Amino acid sequence: MKKIEIPIWEKYALTIDEAALYFRIGENAIRRIINENQDANFWFMIGNRKLIKRVLFEEYMNGVTVI
Repeated sequence: MKKIEIPIWEKYALTIDEAALYFRIGENAIRRIINENQDANFWFMIGNRKLIKRVLFEEYMNGVTVI
């Protein structure tokens, strides 16, 4: 079966690794942002895996001045 590769800029949700590459910030910074925003709607979990909703996280990042 052929695996379909979706470009990172078209994905709905990103892994922490992908988000770090896309937003050019460290994985630890993304994990810290998630931990500080436990009730935010820009992330969710599937099992024990945290995923970032790309568009909503972009909106969050547009509103912050310091990470």
